[in-house]
Amino acid sequence: MELKISPSILSADFSCLGIEIKRLEAAGADFIHIDVMDGDFVPNITIGPPVIKSLRPCTGLPFDVHLMVSDPGRYVEAFANAGSDIICVHAEACIHLHRVLQSIKSAGKVPAVALNPHSPISLIENVLEDVDMVLLMTVNPGFGGQRFITSVLRKIEDLRKRADCLGIDLDIEIDGGADASNIDVITRAGANVIVSGSALFNSGDIGAEIAKMRRNAHVV
Repeated sequence: MELKISPSILSADFSCLGIEIKRLEAAGADFIHIDVMDGDFVPNITIGPPVIKSLRPCTGLPFDVHLMVSDPGRYVEAFANAGSDIICVHAEACIHLHRVLQSIKSAGKVPAVALNPHSPISLIENVLEDVDMVLLMTVNPGFGGQRFITSVLRKIEDLRKRADCLGIDLDIEIDGGADASNIDVITRAGANVIVSGSALFNSGDIGAEIAKMRRNAHVV
């Protein structure tokens, strides 16, 4: 699987997001991870479609949009039209998960599904063949700068085994607490898309930190 680094702009300077995104592109990012929070599904509020639309001309990198919102199916069209490339919804927030994933696909976007740290893989096993990526939260969602929950490593391993058994070429993304010091165990477990926010923006040199993460990763 190809390693992909998806820096989260949740840790960026919001007064100059366009410049921050250009900085991430120059540093070697593969995606731009955009966390959308509604203050209901998670205890924080961030940005919506108008901001994503304003940022779209700043880069050609794919926008990896993570909807941490209640009833995300209501917003798929708006985020698709704003310029999202990957749209990830939480299984816990969808009453009709399959329908929402199909609406993402119908909008011409990459469908992805996310699970909180406590949620079992069984919650999504019936839609694994309907998504291109599964995001496993490795912190409790809502805020950046949290410590990696190591117990999720077993869930990463289990999901990779299930995908392999089904013959699915599945991207497994993790979000929360990832950096150059733990990317080896994360990728050995089976993850290949790494969201990193505060570790990159607090590093002093984002390009050097991404390069270090790539060196330390173990993706087969």
